[in-house]
Amino acid sequence: MPNTKITKRQFLRYSGGAAMAAGVPAMVGVGAANAAGLKTVEMQLGWLASNGLLGEVVAQAKGFYEAEGLELKITPGGPNVDGVGSVAAGRAEVGQISSSPSVMLARAAGIPIKAFAAGYQKHPFTYFSLPGDPIRTPQDMIGKTIATQPTAHILLKALLAANDIPEDQVEIVNMGSDMNQLMTGQASAVTGWLTNVAAVDVLGEDRVDLMLWDTGIQLYATVYYATDETIAEEAESLAGFTRATARGWHYVRENPEEAVDLLVAAYPNMDRAAELRAVEKVLEFVFTDATAESGWGTMNRENWETQIAAYADLGQFDGDAPTVDEVMTLEILEMTADARREVS
Repeated sequence: MPNTKITKRQFLRYSGGAAMAAGVPAMVGVGAANAAGLKTVEMQLGWLASNGLLGEVVAQAKGFYEAEGLELKITPGGPNVDGVGSVAAGRAEVGQISSSPSVMLARAAGIPIKAFAAGYQKHPFTYFSLPGDPIRTPQDMIGKTIATQPTAHILLKALLAANDIPEDQVEIVNMGSDMNQLMTGQASAVTGWLTNVAAVDVLGEDRVDLMLWDTGIQLYATVYYATDETIAEEAESLAGFTRATARGWHYVRENPEEAVDLLVAAYPNMDRAAELRAVEKVLEFVFTDATAESGWGTMNRENWETQIAAYADLGQFDGDAPTVDEVMTLEILEMTADARREVS
């Protein structure tokens, strides 16, 4: 989760951002038509493929994108891939990033991207502890050692600030991708995504979960974004992408086992048994009261405004904080409102 403070200079080191800063035209817009006459839309992931792609994989397999005149190409990210830079430079038309603050930080760094839909209405980021030393509320962290990924330190600091807990009352240490520090007693809590069941299983069924969302830090996850220019010039194609993706996620909800089979067929490195256990939890983050009212992918200005204010208070922006209208747009959601409600 790339939520650490980042400067414009750091963003512009990447080729895409540097080109834009120098005034070089970016290659924006939906790709050329393929042999079947479909427009190719490339979606750049912020990280490796995961169960956050279930809806897209199903929509590909079931022809939902084709019905919109589109062909979707999914490009995985990784530790050495700058997904935001790829979208900013026009190498991909759509990006999917793990957490909403990344869009805010990119915008503050001068990268002209906006979120246009949110796949997960609630963020799965969670603090895990054990029954012998449970962390059930933010106040339970006082006097304890909390292990979290280096890029997620800011999330813990935001949690403490939102709950009026001085930072010096909690010891924050780094962790990697496993839960070892909790199992060996080196920390009272460790962090990860609740949807990553393979990693969480080691803690056992009696573990104690404290979701970041429930502490007052309410972020979106699997956020879809595009450049200002793509949103302005290719709104119809983005709307088609959104309608098809919404249909895909609806199919996942109705046919979860088949959806997992399609995901594993597309990405054989994934564990079918683990993904079958995870799919129900994933759907709880995708379909909420908000989607029941407003449809798949919905967002609201108030949530974004609160996120921006929290990050500004913590000094995370290099210069002025971005405005909500610079960070997100409701245009694509409004264009697809009826279709999204039908499948939510």
